[in-house]
Amino acid sequence: MSEPTTASPGISAAEFHRAPGVTDWRVTEIGPHTVFTATSLAHAAGLVAPVVGAAERFGILPDIDVRPEGVVVRIPRPSDGGIPAAAPQFAAAVSDAAAELGLTADPSRAQAIGIYVAEHSDADVRPFFLAALGYEPFGDTDAVDPLRCGPQLAFNPITGDAPGRGRTHFDVFVPADQAQARVDAALAAGGRLVDASSAPAWWSLASPDNHGVDIASWTDTDG
Repeated sequence: MSEPTTASPGISAAEFHRAPGVTDWRVTEIGPHTVFTATSLAHAAGLVAPVVGAAERFGILPDIDVRPEGVVVRIPRPSDGGIPAAAPQFAAAVSDAAAELGLTADPSRAQAIGIYVAEHSDADVRPFFLAALGYEPFGDTDAVDPLRCGPQLAFNPITGDAPGRGRTHFDVFVPADQAQARVDAALAAGGRLVDASSAPAWWSLASPDNHGVDIASWTDTDG
């Protein structure tokens, strides 16, 4: 895993968090993200119209996931990686509407899952995964579900390994205030700490049989 090193249009996670009215929100790999719990599907669905209204007002194209347990609202990053400049105003408007409806914000439940595909330096495996999963290219190295329902894939070359041996691990993007607890829970469940040199940006863990998982929070503090 690596953090982005090039500047991109829009605002950073730190700038987003400094804006008023966004305490219900966290920033994951996908972008600003929150969860509002509900008492029923009808209760959750009441937030859809206010989200649509705020989206039209501020020029945001959000993702809305409505379940009987609650509503997930995300502000997807464009392929250049920046958070839309109007995202804080949109987020604040959505939070206000949710509060009026009696929905309870629970940003600790916000997370995004990524799959990091390590490919040999002589291989280009992204076309295969695009075709097999029905994904679309995202930036220079990633691939995404066109409807953003499945996990994002990142393809990065490795050196010093034999061709034909693929290596893949999961990236789990969580709020910064939840990362240490998630790491502790994984270790308590039999995991092994492989590398903490980049903490608290991310920790590299391994399962008991050596499958890799990175717990990452840098998307929530970047910038």
